[in-house]
Amino acid sequence: MKTVLVLSILLCAAFAAPAEEQQKAPEEAPKEEMAAAPEMEDMMKKDEEVSVPVDSVPEAAAPESRFNFCPDGWFSYNSRCFKFVNSATSWYSAEEHCNSLGAHLASATNPREYSFLQQMTQTAGQSFAWLGGFNLQGRWMWIDREGFYYTNWYSQSSTSSYPCIYLRSTTGWSNSQCSSAHRFICSKNPFNC
Repeated sequence: MKTVLVLSILLCAAFAAPAEEQQKAPEEAPKEEMAAAPEMEDMMKKDEEVSVPVDSVPEAAAPESRFNFCPDGWFSYNSRCFKFVNSATSWYSAEEHCNSLGAHLASATNPREYSFLQQMTQTAGQSFAWLGGFNLQGRWMWIDREGFYYTNWYSQSSTSSYPCIYLRSTTGWSNSQCSSAHRFICSKNPFNC
């Protein structure tokens, strides 16, 4: 229930953010507002020259172009920061490494997010990467406590022998032994203290 509430708040904030940044175009502004000092007009013209209409930015890049609160080397997608670590290790070691960065192994909560993670993996020249999914007592979960509502299985093996999820860069995810060595993707919320 707590996760649903937090997710609802994040969605509301995400939808509200673009509306807050919209401004009236100079031609739509009342005439009394147009009587700005000459230096203000110059600044406004410079802003017009540099700004890019939101419609011309590809959908996947739009969140990055508006705000980027992620540390260097991290990529922003929706309200989270992601980092691909190009070092093969076990699932447990990957999670420990992510923890040392203030993060967890990434969860994929919807098809667009999974596609973004696949693109990150492909860009790094890899075919597989650990995600934060694991099976505990017959139930799939995300290590970052996101709800496991979206699934995208390419193949699923025995959960008792293969309890950890890895991403496939061209298809859905699969599960493997946690001791296998894969590269991995970390994820964190930039607003967590």
